[in-house]
Amino acid sequence: MATVFTKIIEGEIPSYKIAEDENFIAFLDINPNAKGHTLCVPKEETDKLFDLGEHMYLQLMQFSRKVALAIEKAIPCKRVGVAVIGLEVPHVHVHLIPLNDMKEMTFNHKVTMTEDEFEETATQIKSHLKN
Repeated sequence: MATVFTKIIEGEIPSYKIAEDENFIAFLDINPNAKGHTLCVPKEETDKLFDLGEHMYLQLMQFSRKVALAIEKAIPCKRVGVAVIGLEVPHVHVHLIPLNDMKEMTFNHKVTMTEDEFEETATQIKSHLKN
């Protein structure tokens, strides 16, 4: 059965897309720890990070870096935190979380955003992406 991320990749579930290439997609987390919390996901459904081939793993990190640099320019924050946990959805995903306080990295701290705020945030981050 396809994961929720595969359904997003295939367009079956809407998302606030930030970036996409032939192998990866980045979109806003709909249950964010902070405004701008973004997930970077390989299009190939793989359960665990270290099950990715070395080349795909390195490409995912390069893709995530590109997105993180755009987040840092678009969202006021001290830095962008990175986490790979993978227990909730069995599909590799990198969390990029704008941080001003350690609580934003705990996954117990959540913020509420409206649809308009999600759309505005996605637009802000996309405007800072470099190809």
